[in-house]
Amino acid sequence: MASTFFRRLARATPVAFNNAFGGQPKSAFHKFRFPFGAIAAVSGGISYYYYFSSPNLVHLDHVNDVTGPKTVNTHKLSGCFHQFSALNPDNWIEFKLQDTARVSHNTHLFRFSFDPSAKLGLDVASCLLTRAPFGQDAEGKTKYVIRPYTPISDPEAKGYFDLLIKVYPEGKMSQHFASLKAGDVVEVKGPIEKLRYSPNMKKNIGMIAGGTGITPMLQVIEAILKNPDDNTQVSLLYANVSPDDILLKQKLDILATSHPNLKIFYTVDNPSKNWKGGTGYISKDIVTKGLPRPSDDTLILVCGPPGMMKHISGGKAKDYSQGELSGILKELGYTEQMVYKF
Repeated sequence: MASTFFRRLARATPVAFNNAFGGQPKSAFHKFRFPFGAIAAVSGGISYYYYFSSPNLVHLDHVNDVTGPKTVNTHKLSGCFHQFSALNPDNWIEFKLQDTARVSHNTHLFRFSFDPSAKLGLDVASCLLTRAPFGQDAEGKTKYVIRPYTPISDPEAKGYFDLLIKVYPEGKMSQHFASLKAGDVVEVKGPIEKLRYSPNMKKNIGMIAGGTGITPMLQVIEAILKNPDDNTQVSLLYANVSPDDILLKQKLDILATSHPNLKIFYTVDNPSKNWKGGTGYISKDIVTKGLPRPSDDTLILVCGPPGMMKHISGGKAKDYSQGELSGILKELGYTEQMVYKF
């Protein structure tokens, strides 16, 4: 029998946008328009439907009768006082898995719950650390695999957070997540601040994302779009292997259709017969056409797999600092002060 979580998903109603969909894009950089509909999701052999709504991700009604940690912590995080914060930057806290939903053939949405009176305690843009036991060392002590993830739920949401995770065949942590069942717990520490975003900090923000690198971009995008006083112009270049690998596409399309300050361009390595977007890697030409030009009032955010990072901006340094800027962004005249690598 479907859980309360999925029953509420099934009752969720899509948001209507007057005349927002239909027609073909005039160019690859036109905001894509597609019929609004439901996405099928499967978990535990139960088929159901969930809908996208703006500004939330998948419309997931919060279930108040499922909680995680029994205590709520109050911490001073990143220079700001977060009262009733569920996260702890110094200690590992257990969070209970409420349920999961399949987003693509190899990517799943995981919702974790905690005290419904508390917020997670996450600033934009920040991530958190997760860990899971993975054998023992020579002294018999537990070894752990630790990985960072960026929640895609609203930082202001109370009682839950959502992680979007691609499950890799050889991925120790992602395979661990895939094995979890409702009621299981994951240890979490954080937040780990990345880029401290503030409204109108730049006139133009360009984004280059690959695969699950969309998660910190979505955090920033939603912070901008839900603030009527934030006039930042956002341009996103999103690269994937195939159209089926594009994560949160309906969500992104709805945001772009309903907000004129967001432009999105998709490109894939293996296009389908009816694919209308770009094909191949992100090139100098795509960046020139799709992102704001180098300027003191421009910031380019980059997040993706190592190969993409090397091609676009160069990777981070060994100490996880930003490192030297290289790749096509440097060749096009951007400086290290204009680029941030997640």
